[in-house]
Amino acid sequence: MTIGRFRRIALALPDTIEGAHHGKADFRVGKRVFATLGYPDAKWGMVKLTPEQQTMLVDAESGVFRPVPGAWGKNGSTNVLLAKADQATLQSALTMAWRNVASRSLLALQDKPKR
Repeated sequence: MTIGRFRRIALALPDTIEGAHHGKADFRVGKRVFATLGYPDAKWGMVKLTPEQQTMLVDAESGVFRPVPGAWGKNGSTNVLLAKADQATLQSALTMAWRNVASRSLLALQDKPKR
């Protein structure tokens, strides 16, 4: 996985915009960040998961995912080692993170059955 692909997958999620936080690219839905690039360095991304989602991904793909060190990690912030992540795995993690911060009304629109 490259930085460019991470960015494209994140920006393909509904109503996502790219911003910056502490000099790092971040991805937001509404005003809420769900992913970041370059933390702690250019080899990594970060997704904002629940602690349960984090445990599931770290247990399943320990070479790809790890909790962010400190309190943020205990609350679900999860690093992604870009070089080891495949597209399907990253798509799933970014979608979970997006759903964790998206508004209820946006989620309702996304979950509405298509005709």
